[in-house]
Amino acid sequence: MTAYVFPGQGAQFVGMGKELYDTNPLAKELFEKANDILGFRITDLMFSGTDEDLRQTRVTQPAIFLHSVILARTLADFSPDMVAGHSLGEFSSLVANGALSFEDGLKLVFARAMAMQKACESEPSTMAAILGLEDEKVEEVLASITDEIVVPANYNSPGQLVISGSMAGIEKACRLLKEAGAKRALPLKVGGAFHSPLMEPARAELADAIRATVFHSPICPVYQNATALPTSDADLIRENLIKQLTAPVLWTQIVKNMIKDGATRFIEVGPGTVLQGLVKKVDPSMEALSA
Repeated sequence: MTAYVFPGQGAQFVGMGKELYDTNPLAKELFEKANDILGFRITDLMFSGTDEDLRQTRVTQPAIFLHSVILARTLADFSPDMVAGHSLGEFSSLVANGALSFEDGLKLVFARAMAMQKACESEPSTMAAILGLEDEKVEEVLASITDEIVVPANYNSPGQLVISGSMAGIEKACRLLKEAGAKRALPLKVGGAFHSPLMEPARAELADAIRATVFHSPICPVYQNATALPTSDADLIRENLIKQLTAPVLWTQIVKNMIKDGATRFIEVGPGTVLQGLVKKVDPSMEALSA
């Protein structure tokens, strides 16, 4: 069985999607439709902007979404048995498996980006990657910090957990986690504390947009970030998507569940190769490749 997986923020690069645009008429049509929906030429920023342009959340999120979704649309043999996406990538996976239309998916991703950017600006916060420590130990150390907000945000692979919280909370957690045996505690260059309670204003704002959007029965199950479980129920997909902004991304658990349910091959659709690496860390025997 084949699992198609879709990357999240951080996979962007200048030039992403240009070859698709130049060589595939359907891709060009969809990119131009996206320019019209967004009200600015995101293709100019994707194809020939600067790294700084692409790092703006309002650009990064729709850019990665567009690259992933349009690539999936142009694959001759796209027939997933199951899909999943990492954080932002969950929206890409839902368009790819038919639960969301291209237009509605893009509008939601842009609304998400703007709401997250606003939440980041209202309260400075950040994230850090913790390497070489068991998940349970990280959870235990974070639970001991009661004077600041700091929580597990991305369970990426065994021995790699990203934490999220206030500036002071992350600083304190990094120090305590190193003392507890972490090989590294790396502050990340991100705009805020994604997948933490500090994203609650963004979650509340996005919830209204998600509830107003039509969701369809998908062609295959999606393994969702907030639960790591497969579902094809449109209403459940919607509710889990609302939880996503403040809940941790259970990527390790998603990959394990996909393998348990029969996945033998993972195909990453979109920029970068990050998810292939994470799949291999969960199970080195898996076939993992780019679309």
